Amino acid sequence: MTDQVVDTDAIIARALQDPYQVLQETGKKLSLYEFILLFWSEVSEDTFKDNWHVKFLCGHLEDMAFRVAKNLPKKHDLVINIPPGTTKTIICSIMFPAWCWARGWYWMRFITASYSAQLALESAEKSRDLIKSDKFMKMYPDLIIKDDKDTKSNFRIAKKIRNGSRIRLRHGGNRFSTSVGGSLTGFHGHILIIDDPLNPDQAASEKELVNCNRWMEQTLPTRKTDKEVSAMVLVMQRLHQNDPTGRILEKKKEKIKHICLPGQILHYKQFVKPKEALLKYKDNLLDPVRLSWSALGELLDDLGQYGFAGQIGQNPTPPGGGMFKPDHMPVLNILSSELNIVKTVRYWDKAATKDGTGSSTASYTAGVKMCVFRNGQFLILDVVRGRWGTDEREAIIKSTAINDGRNVHIGLEQEPGSAGKDGAQATIRNLAGFSVTADRPTGDKAYRADPFSVQVNNGNVILMNADWNKAFKEELEMFPNGTYKDQVDAAAAAFNMLAGKKQVKVIR
Repeated sequence: MTDQVVDTDAIIARALQDPYQVLQETGKKLSLYEFILLFWSEVSEDTFKDNWHVKFLCGHLEDMAFRVAKNLPKKHDLVINIPPGTTKTIICSIMFPAWCWARGWYWMRFITASYSAQLALESAEKSRDLIKSDKFMKMYPDLIIKDDKDTKSNFRIAKKIRNGSRIRLRHGGNRFSTSVGGSLTGFHGHILIIDDPLNPDQAASEKELVNCNRWMEQTLPTRKTDKEVSAMVLVMQRLHQNDPTGRILEKKKEKIKHICLPGQILHYKQFVKPKEALLKYKDNLLDPVRLSWSALGELLDDLGQYGFAGQIGQNPTPPGGGMFKPDHMPVLNILSSELNIVKTVRYWDKAATKDGTGSSTASYTAGVKMCVFRNGQFLILDVVRGRWGTDEREAIIKSTAINDGRNVHIGLEQEPGSAGKDGAQATIRNLAGFSVTADRPTGDKAYRADPFSVQVNNGNVILMNADWNKAFKEELEMFPNGTYKDQVDAAAAAFNMLAGKKQVKVIR
């Protein structure tokens, strides 16, 4: 008996011509990483950019899926904190469920959610389109989506069972997609995938944050098919100390596998988990291609210090003392007529009433006058500040408007509730004939001041030399831990009006 000769050249030639057929013939089962490489073009128009974290995340997702597939008690849920723009959604939310079904676990059920239904459905649609693609159907001809269960929000998998010339369908799992906070009644999943459970606007709202955490803690756990086996994947960038990641780590440390990959480790090295991932960073960067030092610098300008610390550094700690560097502000002695001013605003942060006790800690009313030059620099022209009763305060606001002139736009902070609305309307009536905007800020003071602080620290905000400079710079230096915040609040709001900045921003 002679050994059978294998024509490797012929196999290689066929593999180059038809890789799917060769994979089927050899019984090769793709890893999640290989699956992503093979089907990338079916879900993205962009060229695939490889980096070590892609295979790293795939390995952890695979470990979880294998345990669920074998009906083994889960070791942990998976919490992944990683900057946006790192392919996290394609890996975890789009490719991972399709890979599980293609791997042979066609019976698996998934529940997926994001902070908005639109985002959740977009990921579901891409996953569904992948399964319907010619490439996927050629590779996995026995795996289909049932015709009568084929919607973005809930589609069901079926497997063709062949018996000679006869084919029958065996019902498989499904993917149900919703928003965080949405109803899950009647649906259960072997694996629950939560991709970005809230955005920065929601994280800055105490009500939205509470609602999100309540849904994560009270609704989602009841939707597991088997409490001992079913697992959850939470993938997000950090947005608040008490966001879902913070809550889960605080309550279930021993039941969580925490993967935390900051965008850079020059300042955020201590937050990397697991620690062996530190060896993968190059030039202190997670991903030198997607998140180069140049790209990170632009993100710092765009997101501000607070947003950058959370979304890139995975450390959503409100800035302490040193948020502002007042000594970085140039001082202008004379306002030249040659300076090209684009727009000027005066923003008022109003104290409710004068403190009748004469307390030295009573709230101040502050009105900050600021302009922006055509070159993008900002100049703080004037600050009016004092403790006044309602009538006196309104008189000062009006006299200041008259002195400023009608070409200066006026902004007013409108406090929450009906009393705040009434107070803003009263001031607007008092300023009849002037251009006035009532502003309803959201989020805490550190969030709102963050874009302004970036410009101050980069030397793009100039001070007009005046007596009010000393008190203004002292408040900046102590913010947000100082006793007074009125001047910073007014200056940050004036800056946001001039720059057209949103108070918080998310990138994906």
